[in-house]
Amino acid sequence: MHYILSAAIRGAIPFIIMSILSWIMKLRHIDDYSVKSTFITGLIITAVAAASAIYDVKSWSLIKQSVVHFLIMLVTIYPCLVFSGWFPTKSILDLVKIFGFFLIVGIILWTISYILFGKILK
Repeated sequence: MHYILSAAIRGAIPFIIMSILSWIMKLRHIDDYSVKSTFITGLIITAVAAASAIYDVKSWSLIKQSVVHFLIMLVTIYPCLVFSGWFPTKSILDLVKIFGFFLIVGIILWTISYILFGKILK
């Protein structure tokens, strides 16, 4: 239960901030694409921040933590990328390209985090 609460708090903060920012942008008649992009960026930040609580579960191995984190990112971040309007989505190949981008960026960020938090700061 502690981990769920931690994830909720970590996710709620960026969600509230980015939602308010999107709402203000809408009220100021900023173009819809920018408002939508800001909101989707907030959803991505929310998912990443909330899912970071997984790495607090000390009884899980790094492999288990990473697999669970990847699965959460797959069901949250990947759909955000698909529906964001940032990439073409006219064919299955487009969806595969988005998935490839998702994987490459995920691997790079996971590796940087592993080196920074697992090696340097430890």
